Amino acid sequence: MLTFALPLILLVATGLGKNSAVLGGPAFRISLALTVGLVSIGTVGYSLAIARDRDTGVFQRLRVTPAPSWTIMVSRWIVQLGAVLVMAIVVLVVAAVFVGITLRPQNYLFTVLIALLGSAVFLSIGQAIVGLIASADTLNAAGRLLYVPLIGLSLFGDSDRLGTTVELVSRWSPGGCLETLLSAAMGATAWSGQSWGALFASTGYTLLFAVIGIRWFQWGAR
Repeated sequence: MLTFALPLILLVATGLGKNSAVLGGPAFRISLALTVGLVSIGTVGYSLAIARDRDTGVFQRLRVTPAPSWTIMVSRWIVQLGAVLVMAIVVLVVAAVFVGITLRPQNYLFTVLIALLGSAVFLSIGQAIVGLIASADTLNAAGRLLYVPLIGLSLFGDSDRLGTTVELVSRWSPGGCLETLLSAAMGATAWSGQSWGALFASTGYTLLFAVIGIRWFQWGAR
């Protein structure tokens, strides 16, 4: 519930005040809320849950069952994807009913699909973190350190206020690519070469971090 509450609070809070337009249009507000939710569920929540189960020996006990190892991890991913789907739908419903931000029917579908793609990116990042860091306490600290830059970089992908270098890095970061795709999915911008680039980059991020997380994942705490 806390994971769901944060994106909704952010969605409503960014529309308060006379200068709310400075923060971006309706599409930006929705994409920011979705990005916060995806990072919370995928990178932080997923990795910490896996680390805690590993510390308590859950995975060691599951591995002696007849179930193949890959089904154990896939079941976790399916649960996270389900949570992302519910979160995205809730954010869009709240945006329409309580904030007055509506999209065309096809844009709702595209936005949910892009949210699921973004969840794959951040889940793979969470998998890489939990694969490289064995301790749950250390992983918790690392997740908190990564939380701000993963979200913060998505804010400056379309702005050069901090310089062109920061803009370029932000635009092609995982959060920046997600922002580009969500903006196109909601119809705020046209689908362009940059959108295709963001799609390919997101796919590359997913494959890279998934391989790292699976290759070095430790099933036991020791």
